[in-house]
Amino acid sequence: MAMTIHCDIVSAEEKIFSGLVEMVVATGSFGDLGIAPGHAPLLTELKPGPVRMINNGEEEIFYASGGFLEVQPRLITILADTALRATDVSEAAALEAKKHAEQAMSEQKSEVDYARAASQLAEAVAQLRTLSEIRKKVGR
Repeated sequence: MAMTIHCDIVSAEEKIFSGLVEMVVATGSFGDLGIAPGHAPLLTELKPGPVRMINNGEEEIFYASGGFLEVQPRLITILADTALRATDVSEAAALEAKKHAEQAMSEQKSEVDYARAASQLAEAVAQLRTLSEIRKKVGR
């Protein structure tokens, strides 16, 4: 039996996941992270994108809008403003948000508007990347 560690994914609204996992893979501020039991304590910022939970050879994919990942000896916690099971991400809504953000960036009314549009674009692209991860997983 493989070693496991408890993991919680919590959004501003609710706890999305709580259970034992063999590994968590997420994108931190300095690149991809693979967290397994016995990992050194860690606190890092997360970039928007997929969070993969691996247990018993099965993989479950979530979307996190960014936030923080904390590793303690017996617990991994992911805190995100928005977190969803990847199957709940709407491709049509993500494509529409991407289109809208690109249009807002091209209009450049102010630096604040541009920064807001760039953030929205990054989130939409991260959602689309999460959906792509699911397609790879199921072989489509």
